[in-house]
Amino acid sequence: MMNLPQNWDLKIDSSVLKTFTKIPRKYALTLDFVIKNLPSNPYAGNIQKLKGEDEAWRRRVGSYRIFYKIKTIEKVILVYKVERRGSNTY
Repeated sequence: MMNLPQNWDLKIDSSVLKTFTKIPRKYALTLDFVIKNLPSNPYAGNIQKLKGEDEAWRRRVGSYRIFYKIKTIEKVILVYKVERRGSNTY
């Protein structure tokens, strides 16, 4: 585990917010909680680095996946996709 500063900026792509309107409220609230807590430690939880991309990670939350990039130099976490796990989702 890395010691991380608490001053990460969280950016959420507009497509993620649109996805939230299409999923059941119970899951949306859980995902919202997890996403809002990413700045405290983006390396915590059930995460895996995505192959072929330098900064891309995915976090597993139940049957959903949160995809985000950790830009260490800028201290930015960019959540760019939330997807329900299917045959094409890791």
